[in-house]
Amino acid sequence: MAALVLLSIVACLLVGNMGKIFRRCELAQVLHQAGMDGFRGYSLADWLCMAFHESRFNTDTVDHEADGSTDNGIFQINSRQWCDDYKRSARNLCHMHCSDLLTSNINDDIVCAMQIVQQPRGMGAWLAWRKHCEGHDLSQWVEGCNVG
Repeated sequence: MAALVLLSIVACLLVGNMGKIFRRCELAQVLHQAGMDGFRGYSLADWLCMAFHESRFNTDTVDHEADGSTDNGIFQINSRQWCDDYKRSARNLCHMHCSDLLTSNINDDIVCAMQIVQQPRGMGAWLAWRKHCEGHDLSQWVEGCNVG
């Protein structure tokens, strides 16, 4: 009986840490509330377009790069510079473990993405943004979302 109770508790804890696939307007609301609309000159639509093309709005996405690093979470933040995967020496400029970027709570992802976009490349740090979003009409990304 005690083993069953322990198993139930562990299962609840694991479910609480699982990733999440956001709906477009749901993510728009979260990013808007976090102050990302207009941050460093980038619109909410820029962020939504980038997140969609990086992860399809899926917080537990991990992409393994040829150099051995990983891109993690909804914004595909790289382990080489921004988070620590404990596999190799990393700069860890966002001061977090890469697995923190894979949960349904994206507050730490947002803080790190805001730090990345303050670098000289801005949103150009994300290949998906450069390829799919930069210079395009992005109005459809926020259409119907009732944000600002």
